[in-house]
Amino acid sequence: MNQTSPDRSELQQRALRLEYATIAWNVGEAFLTIALGTVAGSLALIGFGTVSVVEVFASSVVVWHLKPGHDEDHPGRTRLALRLTAIAFLVLAVVLTIAAVSDLASGRQAGESPWGIAYLAITALVMFGLAALKRRTAIGLDSAPLKSEATLTFLDGMLSTATLIGLALNAYIGWWWADPTAAILVALAAFNEARENWHEAEELS
Repeated sequence: MNQTSPDRSELQQRALRLEYATIAWNVGEAFLTIALGTVAGSLALIGFGTVSVVEVFASSVVVWHLKPGHDEDHPGRTRLALRLTAIAFLVLAVVLTIAAVSDLASGRQAGESPWGIAYLAITALVMFGLAALKRRTAIGLDSAPLKSEATLTFLDGMLSTATLIGLALNAYIGWWWADPTAAILVALAAFNEARENWHEAEELS
């Protein structure tokens, strides 16, 4: 039976706190950005809020994997966590691709939302900070699911930045295509992460 060292136990608790913080932020983010997007008529903000639900799912998977009382090193448990995280990446990529291609094809312009732009700036800083802390903790725990979810958090920060830039460029310069183009780049990164996570899970079979 594996003994959990004090250092490892502390890292597990830190990882769980980071995941709980991520879940809390993204739940609030989903409601707020969808509300702001509805008021401003901005599908970009509404779509961003919808994507937040994907990260809530991915964070919940990591919480399940790291929950005290379970053997997170068990290959079957880690394999399932990686596959579920891969699915989260894939859903994120598909949602972003469909929305971006639809916007590019229709020429739809995102609505203006100064409050939305300000909130996205704050969100980007929070997500990049959480991602860095998660990655550092994942290295200490040697946790593949946590490291993978840290990448998803980083992509959330990238998407926040891309959506912010897209809304700002549309509002002040009229570059309506900037937001969907940036979303496609984030989607490609998410597709790649989904593939790598699934491949890593297969190697544990």
